[in-house]
Amino acid sequence: MSMHILVEHVLQTAKEQSLWIPDDTIIVAVSGGPDSVALLHVMHEISQKHTPLKLICAHVHHGFRVESDDEAVMVQETAEGLGIPFVMGAVDVPAYMTESGKGSQEAAREKRYEFLMKVAVKYGARSIALAHHADDQAETVLLHLLRGSGPSGLVGMKFKRIIKNMELIRPLLRIYKTDLVDVCESEKLQYAVDHSNLQTKYRRNAIRLDILPHLGQYNGQITQSLNQLASMMTAEDEYMELAAEKVFRELVQTSDGRFTFGVPSFLSIHVALQRRMIKLILNYMSVDSELIDYNKIESLREAIMSNLSTTWSRDLGGGFVCIREYDIITFQPKSHMQRLSYTYQLSTAVPEHMVSEIGKVLRMSVEPRNGMSWSRTELGEHEAVFDADQIVFPLTLRCRLDGDTMRVMGLNGSKKVKDIFIDDKIPPSIRSQIPMILDGNNDIIWIPGIRRSIHAPINQQTISVLHLSLEDTNALELG
Repeated sequence: MSMHILVEHVLQTAKEQSLWIPDDTIIVAVSGGPDSVALLHVMHEISQKHTPLKLICAHVHHGFRVESDDEAVMVQETAEGLGIPFVMGAVDVPAYMTESGKGSQEAAREKRYEFLMKVAVKYGARSIALAHHADDQAETVLLHLLRGSGPSGLVGMKFKRIIKNMELIRPLLRIYKTDLVDVCESEKLQYAVDHSNLQTKYRRNAIRLDILPHLGQYNGQITQSLNQLASMMTAEDEYMELAAEKVFRELVQTSDGRFTFGVPSFLSIHVALQRRMIKLILNYMSVDSELIDYNKIESLREAIMSNLSTTWSRDLGGGFVCIREYDIITFQPKSHMQRLSYTYQLSTAVPEHMVSEIGKVLRMSVEPRNGMSWSRTELGEHEAVFDADQIVFPLTLRCRLDGDTMRVMGLNGSKKVKDIFIDDKIPPSIRSQIPMILDGNNDIIWIPGIRRSIHAPINQQTISVLHLSLEDTNALELG
């Protein structure tokens, strides 16, 4: 392949994938190998003859090998020879390996990307150009396949990807290694050979040097076949992502960092979309990608599908949790699970008392009976009436406490408040938001919206009525 043909290929890819626009600033990552050296020359050719681009050559000095110093000098001389600004960063990979416990390849990659991101921000770049090529793509797909990846993993590397608000672009993803080496040789471009790439102790090297050649005995076009698979899966993955986003918008309610949906609506969608929707929620919550895998997603999906337990909580890691409360599923930060605690004592029937912790206001009034029936059927869900002369003050308004019991009107004896909530299928996450109203004898006389006790009933001898109501503060503001 000639430089001219390579440039035309890259121009076509850039047009199809919208990799850049005129006058973009692009950081070109150059290690010194034939792939990145070819990329730098191609980008320079394009910037000079086809599309005006501002290029910055960025090189990372890992310090692993004795040749690293010479390679840095070579890349610098190449960049300066093309009139491209050169930036080098030295990273202490061994120290980071000790600090993070990660292997050399992963640690080097993370520190390399960290440096490239800093350079991109410094120069106000729109993107970082990486020299990954078609052989890299085939290795990536096979690596993901061996790890048990789902469809998204079989996409391999994308032409364009956004990480931390920065675009990573791969203009050479359709070009094979041999073509890049041929261009370097024919154009007499100086490049370095990293001999560590021949060490099969690294998994990717083993795939390139051992596994792919072995599979090539059964399919002489194995690399091309894997690239074709990546291309097909890219289109199908994009379609499924759009379908998942549509389902998300239709089924999921978001509020204050919470993502909530109903179990029946979840059961109505295809299993593929169920998995995608869970993964999408985890991504929206910014759960670390390392914590998201097939087993976790499938475990959550199966738990949601099961009716064996209608209330449970699953720790997702990274400070996030998934909760089932009857037919409602909620994904949220753990910090949202903190139980509310509040207590107010009311010595008299005040007109209104604000309970800011739950966004409610308690209204109180003492009214003459005047022949009115004050029937329970005539009261709203969050209203209750008592014989004012039988009520013992002070009243206490507080959150539920463990062991609370109530003598419910219409039942013999006492019943645990927890059991009342369970019978009424009150989600555990909102139980602390439902206040208990107690009289001066420390008896619970009313759970707004839930139950009224047997205490101080209205009867024919009642002269004055204590009328209580609990309302949303927002409703009052609108009124």
